[in-house]
This record gives sequence, C-alpha cells and structure tokens, in this order.
Amino acid sequence: MSGTALPEVMAELADLQDPKVRAANEKRGDDHGVNLAALRAIAKRLKTQQDLAQELWATDDTAARLLALLTCRPKAFGRDELDAMLRAARAPKVHDWLVNYVVKKSPHAEELRVAWTADPDPVVASAGWALTSERVAKNPEGLDHPGLLNTIEAQMKDAPDRLQWAMNTCLAQIGISHAEHRARAIDIGERLEVLKDYPTPPNCTSPFAPIWINEIVRRQTAG
Repeated sequence: MSGTALPEVMAELADLQDPKVRAANEKRGDDHGVNLAALRAIAKRLKTQQDLAQELWATDDTAARLLALLTCRPKAFGRDELDAMLRAARAPKVHDWLVNYVVKKSPHAEELRVAWTADPDPVVASAGWALTSERVAKNPEGLDHPGLLNTIEAQMKDAPDRLQWAMNTCLAQIGISHAEHRARAIDIGERLEVLKDYPTPPNCTSPFAPIWINEIVRRQTAG
C-alpha cells in the first residue's frame, strides 16, 4: 500500500484501542491502548512511507508515533530533526523505539550520542547512554572505557530512573564485552547496588550488573 492517507490510518489505530491494553501501558507511562503486535502488522502492510510517517509523528498521538517509527526512513531525518523528536518523545516506548529503530541507523548517531550524553535533561542523557552501550558492544574503537566507568561510578547511584537504567546497561555491556574492564565493572555494580533488588521473573536475567555480566559471559563461554 503506497500513499496511504493519514485519516485512514488514524481511524484504524482508533479501532484497535483496547482499554485493558491502555491500562497496562499507562503503568509504564505509555498513553495508548494498541497491541504492539497489531501495530507491527499495520507497519508491515504499509511498508516504508516517509511522508506518512512524518504526518503520523506530527499528530502527537503515542500509537501514531510508534507506527511512524516503524514506517519511516531513518536516514531521511536531519540531526536537528532527530534531536527535536527525542525531546518531544514523552512516552517511554516512543523514546526507546526512536533511539533503537531510527537514531541508531542514522548517520548522525555518533554526533547525537556525544551531545545527548552530556545533556542536563536526564531523559535526553539516557538516550546518549543507550547509544553509548551500542558502541561499547559493536564499535568500541576510540571509546574511553575507563572514563565511562568513572562517570558511571560517580553518577549512576543518584541518577533519575531512566538515566540510571541506561547507565547500568552501559556498565553491564562494558563488563560483558571487554574482559579487561570486567572486574572493575562488577566491582562498581556490587558497591553501588543499583537494581540489586529489581523484581526479575523466573528464567530471566537480573538487571543487577554483576549478575547480568556473569550470566551472559557464562553463556558465551558455554556456547
């Protein structure tokens, strides 16, 4: 389907709104009631439509913005446009999908990573740390891992939730991906005790960095 009209898509999203799904999503700060599997099915049918994606984003509707992120062309956005989009991304799921599905594929990812990590807004900074975790795992050359660990050690304990989670992910990724920094990463995690008591379902790995690092390394070694 090409050249799909915005009203048609918005009507379809409205029909998919489920009060139970919305209630569950609202506990996580996401103000929409569309099942994500159904949303992905619409995106699969629509395929890439950059103009429609920009119209969907401009509605300021959370479900529409999620669909926009699945149907856009990531490399079509300019650096300032992506920065403005992140700052406008109120819902956590919109924030996460924007970073993971769009910014990571953008030629501006590294410039934004540096700028966002230093941003005074902790939600914006969390996006910078998410991009840093990606580089730690996939493109670490040139990163100052000891410097990252110094910052995490000094700031993670008292950071707001989203920023703390992103820093903790980076801490774990450094410990998992870089054996030379593993002992220090585990030590920082043990001393700061961030997410130590996080409720973890059975058969899932705890986000507490020492457990997370050791479990993933164990699996890699066993595999």
